[in-house]
Amino acid sequence: MLSYRNLEVLTMKKEFILITGANGQIGSELTAALREYYGSEVVLATDIRPPAEENGLFEILDIRDQQRLAEIIRDFKVTQVYHLAAILSAKGETNPRWTWQVNMEGLFNVLESARQHQVEKVFYPSSIAVFSDKTPRNNTPQHTILHPTTVYGISKAAGEDWCNYYFLKYGVDVRSVRFPGIVSYLHPPGGGTTDYAVEIYHAAVEEKPYYCFLREDTRLPMLYMPDAIRATVELMAAPREQIRVRTSYNLAGMSFTPAEIYDAIRVHYPAFQISYQPDFRQQIADSWTSSIDDSMARKDWEWEPEFNLEQMTADMISNLNKLKTLQYV
Repeated sequence: MLSYRNLEVLTMKKEFILITGANGQIGSELTAALREYYGSEVVLATDIRPPAEENGLFEILDIRDQQRLAEIIRDFKVTQVYHLAAILSAKGETNPRWTWQVNMEGLFNVLESARQHQVEKVFYPSSIAVFSDKTPRNNTPQHTILHPTTVYGISKAAGEDWCNYYFLKYGVDVRSVRFPGIVSYLHPPGGGTTDYAVEIYHAAVEEKPYYCFLREDTRLPMLYMPDAIRATVELMAAPREQIRVRTSYNLAGMSFTPAEIYDAIRVHYPAFQISYQPDFRQQIADSWTSSIDDSMARKDWEWEPEFNLEQMTADMISNLNKLKTLQYV
């Protein structure tokens, strides 16, 4: 069991936790982590569809249904909400209006329900998609120009301002981080522009060539899932007075290009081959930042990543091979 900073303080309190979008890439692993630390009996997962395997409390919830959301929060006496339900960047561009409705109506419903029912804390994941080609690309500062160019990024940037508004106007304790690309071996990505950094490992372990949808020199910020989960839990466990950013904290782990991740994988699979076939996601990636200044998160709640590219690659390959072996047992 990993040790999270300040978590022991929270586990002494009587909590009931609601997770929206619990079937997603982050949601599924965050749900498991929260159930491990708080107990399955006080963590309620929700999504628009049931999970493949139910390992605890679960309710069907369309996040656009404010009445149902409010009923769940009231009936279960929810004290914390982790709001992960959203349509991601690449998938969002295929249906912008639907993406806006899910992302913005969903967040507004969560904030209103939290205000009305005195929810103690809300977690809202923002994204590097809030940045644009007007944003400084290297070492992007905490406070900077946004002007996102995707509906996903637009919704996340607007969401940051709504979170700040609800904190200032109503005192709702909303906490947020701007996630970079997330890499995980357990669950497939969900339609994001950084999905290549997950797909490439699967191709290597399956000993297949990989066709990358970004240019080889496209540098983007990334974060390994264990660090993403730990950052989320530690932010929520930090004392309220330490949280000085009420829009969204910059969060960094590592930055690399497809060529660099390819080189890291070839240490383990020398024969692995890659080719580059950029598609519409290249334009999205070009509008994002290449590295992040997360000094405020490090100062305010002592954030620090544990994995670099080489460590992540070794762990990804080891765990994917274990999962591959289990498939044939």
